[in-house]
Amino acid sequence: MNIVTVGSFIFFTVLVAYISYRFTRDENLETSEGYFLGGRSLTGWVIAGSLLLTNLSTEQLVGLNADGYSFNMSAMGWEVGSSIALVLVALFLLPRYLKGGITTIPDFLESRFDSGTKQIVTILFLFGYVLNLLPPILYSGATGTKQHL
Repeated sequence: MNIVTVGSFIFFTVLVAYISYRFTRDENLETSEGYFLGGRSLTGWVIAGSLLLTNLSTEQLVGLNADGYSFNMSAMGWEVGSSIALVLVALFLLPRYLKGGITTIPDFLESRFDSGTKQIVTILFLFGYVLNLLPPILYSGATGTKQHL
């Protein structure tokens, strides 16, 4: 590893931590509204950017690029479709959810059904992320990193 690479990584990590601290030091992050919505002070651009960037991971950066190179560009259709779906959610569903005080999908299910449903879905999401989503993301990130070292 190059000392400049390590130094720039540390510098930018500290810079992001400092800027995040400066902007959030007066926010109440103890409630779900404060934590997930920034105390309802976030603009539409910040929410849309957050939706878009949380949809990107090594699955897309490594896996879809490899599919496009090896086969054809049909894998790109999935991402194009998901971006359209994210825009529709941000434009039509997000204002309803924010108006209703809903911050997460389990919150929506609790308001629609009951707290037992919220608990079950929360556990299913947690296990789904840990067992189905994280392993391919970590593996593809390690594979992509290994190729460049």
